[in-house]
Amino acid sequence: MILLYSLALYAFVGVITAVAFVNFGVSRVLAQGSAVTTGARILLLPGAAALWPYVLIRWLKGRAAG
Repeated sequence: MILLYSLALYAFVGVITAVAFVNFGVSRVLAQGSAVTTGARILLLPGAAALWPYVLIRWLKGRAAG
């Protein structure tokens, strides 16, 4: 049961992080002047949710550098 709750928590945090990243953070991680279309944001959402720890680290590093 602990494993199931851990997986649910990971998925919940992943979805929250992915939605925030796709809406606000993707432009900070990419090179300046790069436009991100709505279709690209939709495609980034599942991967960002699954790999949210890596996405969060990149987002925070992009914020510190920018």
